[in-house]
Amino acid sequence: MKILSILPWADWLVLAFFMTMWIGYAQFASRWSLKRPSILAATNRFRLRWIKVSLSRDPRVLDGIITQTLSNTPAFFSSTTILIIGGLLALMGTTDKAAELVREIPFSQATPILVFEFKILVMIAIFVYAFFRFSWSMRQYTFVALMIGALPSPEFFAAQPDKEDDYALRVSAMTGLAAETFNDGLRAYYFSFAVMGWFFSPLAFVLTSVLIVAILYNREFRSDVLGVLNDGN
Repeated sequence: MKILSILPWADWLVLAFFMTMWIGYAQFASRWSLKRPSILAATNRFRLRWIKVSLSRDPRVLDGIITQTLSNTPAFFSSTTILIIGGLLALMGTTDKAAELVREIPFSQATPILVFEFKILVMIAIFVYAFFRFSWSMRQYTFVALMIGALPSPEFFAAQPDKEDDYALRVSAMTGLAAETFNDGLRAYYFSFAVMGWFFSPLAFVLTSVLIVAILYNREFRSDVLGVLNDGN
């Protein structure tokens, strides 16, 4: 409870601002994508096309390879996140040296050791959240693999074409959920860079938070990649 009295009100305010920006942007991106195409929405269309093509493919070895490739990325980030958390925990034992190094930067603000450790704990909490999102994304991709493995043969869909859309929508929806969960973890990585500004000053924290939101918006809704994905759709 000592941190409640030591941490200045300015820091509490910017921390609340940071959380508002993070949660608010996630809600905004989810709703705005219904009006304006986003990268996730664009790739979801390709996921649906992929599954529809796989319904007529036998055997579905290629689809298994694609699913395995997709799950490799959240697996990599999960293991990397554990290493980052371990590094931050190790930093907790040398906060005096780290705080002294930050004080040497001209525009940084002097910070008590306890406050410095609290900021590291906030970073750890962000990466713990990211780990859970990445690991859940991995699990969801295993569900995708199971659903693809359980798909009926092409002859089944040739005899009952009305079943194609139902199977394709369900499998592509699961793939989209896995991608969205991975996106949540990746977004946590972006916002962890905003927290780095907090080690210098509350104002730097606010500026980096706004900058991260601007970068995320540009990449999700205005990037060249999105233009390529939307071409021909």
